[in-house]
Amino acid sequence: MVTELKAHPIADIFPMLSDDDLRGLAADIKANGQRDAIIVFQGKILDGRNRYKACGLAKVVPRTTDFKGSKAEAMIFVWSTNFHRRHLTSSQAAMALAERKKIDPDFVLAVIEPLKQEAKEAQRKSKGRGKKVSEQSDTLRKDKAGDKAAKLHGTNAKSVSTCERILEEHPELVADIKSGKKSITQATREIKKTEIAKTVDWPDGKYRVIYADPPWSYGNTQPDYHTEQRDHYPTMELKDICALPVKDLAMDDAVLFIWVTSPTLEESFQVIKAWGFKYKASFVWDKIGHNMGHYNSVRHEFLLIAVRGSCPPDVPRLFDSVVSEQREGHSKKPDSFYDVIDTIYPHGPRIELFARNTRKGWAGYGNQA
Repeated sequence: MVTELKAHPIADIFPMLSDDDLRGLAADIKANGQRDAIIVFQGKILDGRNRYKACGLAKVVPRTTDFKGSKAEAMIFVWSTNFHRRHLTSSQAAMALAERKKIDPDFVLAVIEPLKQEAKEAQRKSKGRGKKVSEQSDTLRKDKAGDKAAKLHGTNAKSVSTCERILEEHPELVADIKSGKKSITQATREIKKTEIAKTVDWPDGKYRVIYADPPWSYGNTQPDYHTEQRDHYPTMELKDICALPVKDLAMDDAVLFIWVTSPTLEESFQVIKAWGFKYKASFVWDKIGHNMGHYNSVRHEFLLIAVRGSCPPDVPRLFDSVVSEQREGHSKKPDSFYDVIDTIYPHGPRIELFARNTRKGWAGYGNQA
């Protein structure tokens, strides 16, 4: 009986082939035989995990050979054999470097020989000037080596550091980053969304006035180096916004003020209906400054008004439907709209959903409040 071989932890730094590529490799081995031997170290596969699995699919007995060398030499062999032939993305490269640092913490100094010499010289000069200077020099040279090592491998030190944290705190995301299913940016957004969900409880009580600024998801994926709304706060899909139990918060007679942008205008009516309200009117916030859009230069947002039951304004004062006011910060709405709401609806309990801060006389729900 042939003992099944498992992968050595060093080999697991790099992602496996996709299922389609693995089947292609199996077909090639079945037709042409296994060209390269599977290299085994300490009874586990050091190089050739894909070949080993493909041999199983092709029903071919795998050919193996033992690696003669130390663990450090095995690490160097795996790294030099696999890294550049894999065509890894920046995120995959960062995760590979983070896993290598976990196994071999000092490898970054070995990557950059000139910096090693510089570090030795800095250490020599710091002798006799106190332990603190020496420690600072040691930290500095490691940071420089880490930055250079990351750049040489197609990524950056910040991404490697983020991957180190993911390895320790969110191992469930590692496989997706290694396989290329998720970038580091996508993973960190997912982490942020999960962590916020754990810390913010849905409010209790019934409210006559509801003011909401939903974190709309626009569905446009920007490159990792471009910022978008998801970098400022966790966004929500339309179905998840609709599913929020706002009906349970609203009194039988209630009013809803909900912020909407031009791209989400049509979708917003699904939310209004799902929350149990009916559209009545709108304000337009003229931001004065322009934002780049796909079809025009966008300088406004809508504040839609919807009611449940019967809830006309308590005070018959009509405010201008267009408010021109310079914006301040990402997604921050003018405080003047609070004054409008408090003026025409002075009575009844009120709540702000997805609040950025607290306000006297208002309950709030939101991770930034």
